[in-house]
Amino acid sequence: MKKRSLTIHGHRTSISLEEPFWAALNDIAKARQMSVASLVQMIDKERSGGLSSAIRIFILAELRHKLAASTTTQDTQIF
Repeated sequence: MKKRSLTIHGHRTSISLEEPFWAALNDIAKARQMSVASLVQMIDKERSGGLSSAIRIFILAELRHKLAASTTTQDTQIF
């Protein structure tokens, strides 16, 4: 578990996530051309539970979306 501090909505907050989740969050932020803090702020606006849990759920949803898109692309390829 790794704890990091970010500024969201104008105040500092600490978030604890496992390293693979931090890596995935960084990758998603880069792909969207956003900072990690901006991405976390977006996630924070839409969450209903704890922030760390909301981030994990967001990452899972992103990965599932990419998997579905990749499966669809593979299914529609003509050989």
